[in-house]
Amino acid sequence: MYAGGRGNAAARRFARLWAAVYSAGLHPRRWVTLEVVGRRTGRVTRFPLGMADWRGDWYLVPMLGESCNWVRNVRAADGLVTIRHGRARVCRLVEVPVDERAPILKRYLAKVPGARPHIPVDRHASLSEFAAIAARYPAFRIESVPGSSPDTDGERPA
Repeated sequence: MYAGGRGNAAARRFARLWAAVYSAGLHPRRWVTLEVVGRRTGRVTRFPLGMADWRGDWYLVPMLGESCNWVRNVRAADGLVTIRHGRARVCRLVEVPVDERAPILKRYLAKVPGARPHIPVDRHASLSEFAAIAARYPAFRIESVPGSSPDTDGERPA
């Protein structure tokens, strides 16, 4: 469904469905909908994503890597996004340096099974194997933006 790193029509339909489900908060808190302003259209786009928790923080990782559409939109928006899981929270995504990504990528594959076919390392691989691909798979730490909207209360996302 993701030939060439872009979702086909079926993948896009499933993404819309899961974005609605995750936004409603009907799944565990790890499953969220990311909303970000499109870099070309200026319209809000929605992406259903799984988060990885690592050392007390939450992270988003693109299963399709560096050129993923939501990654380019987040970078263009200077990291400012809304994360929905039952309610909306304005957050800033802060890109993790390449040399710190390996354990986050490993945790992501352990917790988000749908990403496993897209990342060329087994979830049980050593950290050095994850470090070898870390430059191709960005990781973003989720930080709250207190007081940014009426729905935001300064808590961690989802």
